Amino acid sequence: MRLEYFQLIDRIEAIDSVAGTIAARSQVPRQSTIFEGHFPGHPILPGALLVECMAQTAGHLILVLENFQRMPFLAQIESAKLRHFVEPGALLAIEARLEHLGSGYAVTKASVKSESAALAEAEIRFRCLPFPSPAMREQVLAHARGLGLDVPMRA
Repeated sequence: MRLEYFQLIDRIEAIDSVAGTIAARSQVPRQSTIFEGHFPGHPILPGALLVECMAQTAGHLILVLENFQRMPFLAQIESAKLRHFVEPGALLAIEARLEHLGSGYAVTKASVKSESAALAEAEIRFRCLPFPSPAMREQVLAHARGLGLDVPMRA
């Protein structure tokens, strides 16, 4: 997890394009400037970043299902629940499932768990649009490969 770059997913563990599911992992850093203000003496990962973890995981699922031809842009967070605090060093398991894809939108349900508890869940909606530029698409493809997605060189 690289908080300063909003790269919150470390590895895609599994993806099933037929079932429309994805599983990812992320390790919360032990040290980050984000913890200096959230909260001094009691560092916890901001809830907004837990939601972002779910959105990024679901977004990677949509990228695969759209064959990297369209980019998912976050449109709406619905019914998000933050159940437990997440401390520095925690290992997160993030899962997402596609509920709907079509008409330029995607609807997903996602969750974050630790070894001992369910941490958060949300319904997340995306607007799926063509990539703003070929360069951005190439950056997304390179990042997806780095996460362990099997992305053809010319997707």
